[in-house]
Amino acid sequence: MARIMMTVEDVMEELCISESSAYNLIRKFNEELQKKGYTIIRGKISRKYFEEQFYGMAEFNRQGA
Repeated sequence: MARIMMTVEDVMEELCISESSAYNLIRKFNEELQKKGYTIIRGKISRKYFEEQFYGMAEFNRQGA
């Protein structure tokens, strides 16, 4: 079962990007969420929001990819 929040390591692994790129992406997404009135956790991103931004859906079936 996947965790609700993704860490920088999770983002790095999922997208095959550097640590600094992952932090920049998390920061950008958290700024977007904060502007919408959501509570954020610095250094982590909601898995649901992450998947919506990259895959266009909340539930991503990894086996089908």
